[in-house]
Parts: sequence; C-alpha cells; structure tokens
Amino acid sequence: MKPKLQTTGLLLALALVFAYVETLIPLPFGIPGMKLGLPNLMTVLLLYCYGAKEALCVNLLRIVLSGFLFGGFQSILFSLAGALTSFAGMALLRKADLLDMAGVSLAGGVLHNLGQLLVAAFVVRTAGVLYYAPALAVSGCVTGLAIGALAKRLHPLIKRIV
Repeated sequence: MKPKLQTTGLLLALALVFAYVETLIPLPFGIPGMKLGLPNLMTVLLLYCYGAKEALCVNLLRIVLSGFLFGGFQSILFSLAGALTSFAGMALLRKADLLDMAGVSLAGGVLHNLGQLLVAAFVVRTAGVLYYAPALAVSGCVTGLAIGALAKRLHPLIKRIV
C-alpha cells in the first residue's frame, strides 16, 4: 500500500497535466469558459478513494498552481468559484450516498458552471451573463457525466494502488 501523501501527490500531478491538456483543446461552441473538466477526474477519484479533505486539498492546489502556470489571477478566481461550489455539492451528495459516482460528477459539472456564472455576474455587474446558463448546464451535464463514467471505470484500478 502506497502512502497517502505519495498517491495524492501523483493525482495532483495528473490533475495539472490534465489542466494543461485542457488548454490545448479548443471547444468551438463560442461560450466563454466552457471546458471539458478533465482535471475534475482526479477530484472525483480522490473523493471516493480518500475522502473530502484530501480531494479538496488537491483541488485547491491544482487550481492555484494551474492558474499561475497556464492562466492568471482571473482564471484562479473563476476556477475557485466553480470548484468550491462543485466540490460542496459533490461532497454532500457523496456523504448522503444519493447518487452513484457518475451522478455525483454530473452534479459537480453543473454546479461548477453555476458557481462561475454567479461570480461572472458579480464581477461584470450584470445578470446578462446568466444568458449562458442553459448552454453551460447542458455542457456541465455532458462533461460531468463523461468524467463520472470514466472515474467509475478507473476507481477499481486506483483503489488497488492506493
């Protein structure tokens, strides 16, 4: 059994790699901030393998580090808003055991976009950005479900090495 710190460090490194890969993938939908959510795969796996504390720690470290490496202060602000909203919902759903891993991830994808939209509305001081809510809700469902399905498949493999 590998030490928890070593495994969480590896998953943090993978989340950073996925964050970088995500910057290389253009999404042709014309909606600002729409991404695949690849780094969230590590958050979901950590939530199910170790628990909320470790998942939150890696998630926050990933956001700050990837923000400095691939973005800037504004990307950190929006990512934190989305990630904290998403994480709170996923952690509550995980603890309540209401949904399977894919369902928890789907909820996280939708909540992530909601958190970012609320911060965007506050920053630009207009509710006009909420115009993007339906498209981002669909995007969050699709990407969240895909990430959750992948996490569900990888979970038994990760559990063997942690």
